[in-house]
Amino acid sequence: MSKLELTESIRANLGSRRIPSLRASTFPDVGAAVKTVTSSTRPPGSVDVLLVNPPTPDGGVWIRSQHRVGRRSRENMVWPQVSLAQLAAILLPEYTVEVVDANAVHMTWAEFEQLLDKKRPQYYLTQVTAPTLRNDMYGVFLAKSIGAKTIAFGTHVTPMTLETMRPFPALDFILRGEPEMTLRDLLDTLEGKEPGDPRIKKMLEETNHLQKRRQGREVTADAFSVNPGESSLTTILGLAWRNGAEIVVNPDRPFIPDLDDLPIPRHDLLPLDKQIMPMIKGPFTFIVTSRGCPAGCTYCIKHVSYQNSVRVRSAGNIVAELEGLDQLGIRNIHMYADLFTVNREHVVELCRLIIERDLKIRWTCNSRVDYVDQEMLSLMGQAGCWLISWGIESANEQILKRVRKGYRKEQALQALCWAKEAGIKNWGYFIIGLPGETEESIRQTIDYAKKLPLDIALFHIAAPYPGTPFFYQVVENNWFRPGTRWEEVDMDQSTVLDYENLTAEQLEYWQKRATREWSMRPGPIWTFVRGLNSWQGAKSAANVGWQMMQFSRS
Repeated sequence: MSKLELTESIRANLGSRRIPSLRASTFPDVGAAVKTVTSSTRPPGSVDVLLVNPPTPDGGVWIRSQHRVGRRSRENMVWPQVSLAQLAAILLPEYTVEVVDANAVHMTWAEFEQLLDKKRPQYYLTQVTAPTLRNDMYGVFLAKSIGAKTIAFGTHVTPMTLETMRPFPALDFILRGEPEMTLRDLLDTLEGKEPGDPRIKKMLEETNHLQKRRQGREVTADAFSVNPGESSLTTILGLAWRNGAEIVVNPDRPFIPDLDDLPIPRHDLLPLDKQIMPMIKGPFTFIVTSRGCPAGCTYCIKHVSYQNSVRVRSAGNIVAELEGLDQLGIRNIHMYADLFTVNREHVVELCRLIIERDLKIRWTCNSRVDYVDQEMLSLMGQAGCWLISWGIESANEQILKRVRKGYRKEQALQALCWAKEAGIKNWGYFIIGLPGETEESIRQTIDYAKKLPLDIALFHIAAPYPGTPFFYQVVENNWFRPGTRWEEVDMDQSTVLDYENLTAEQLEYWQKRATREWSMRPGPIWTFVRGLNSWQGAKSAANVGWQMMQFSRS
């Protein structure tokens, strides 16, 4: 029988038989079922926006913040996610929001999956850092699997926008640079809403207007070739998004001109009782006092988000936030800024207001040794400041010049002595492995750290974070260790650097040796025995001493 005859025979047999129709329930529409399971199923208790600090990569405590960077905390600090609280304040009350700090509450990935299934957010927003990139993208993947639109922000995705979105297709949007107005603009555009708060509406109009003036023209959908229905996304400044298979990076959004226009962060949405910091007994939180730093340190990631411009909140605005925190029972504050003492008049006014209003707070801050004077430090001490963290970095002046640190060694000793006279403790930060480093210069730094009036000293390995001048210098000189992954760009766990004269193994050796030499001396040990590390729950001097030993070996 030929093929043609066989075909005709089959057709004849089929035609003579009645084939019953199948019930719809036998073979359901799989696509419709998936849609029902994901985006369209929103149980009671679900939220519009879930703002997430995801579970940690290794079960440890990680330091993460909007304009700093992720790293594993040797000190077991749990940093308040004030950037998420600020974004929540931008969205309320038009959207229902919830902040999840999985790091603070030691939430496992299994527990986090259950939470996602319970909350069923329409939008999932997370911060992304270099050392936690794949970990953070796993959270994005889980959120995408239940139908959420996924959004990322932070110091990694701002300079590495395409390099993040291409390998991680579950990520829908990136908020580049300062995220608040871009987030609000994006959600309002997608949801067809308008901000009810006139301050937020003003900030949106101001940043859009500044960009139009900068370009000398309107930002329109004609700038891109887009799919139908997507043209409105092209006008959202600071946004990166997917247009089919293409990734579109919109023009940058100008900074918010007046930080006082921002609503007070919703600290009440954070796990305040879980936020811990060295030498603080009880809960604490951050207050962001300013954004930006005029210094040009080549290794500093702060400039990726806010560059060199400086915007300072008014002293009255900061005090209003302090009074709100007092009502929440929070009196331990870290004045969180790229450089807290950037404006002397501002610091003086803030301290005087705190004293005049008799605010019973204890607070810490950061500073450069060349941005203080004796009178200002004395006033800070009177206003409740009890600890300052100083970026000292190196004892070698040639290294300091190469990285544009821009201070003289004698200024460090003078500033720390003034702080001591004001009753303020000193926390010194040092960096091992900046360009030009040698074993001799590392030895100088260790010896110098021992001579300074420091209560705490931490030694990190230089980290070339994407977007910093140091990063491009490392790339240009081929100083990256072969096979480097983003997760290894961490100042504590390891190093990605391999210099001609200092290998990665040598840098790690010297970092541990510096920590051990500085800390295992009578002075630092006595500091810890007196209970200054009570944040770790030490119950006795013996326990404190044991923890100090562990700290020095990390």
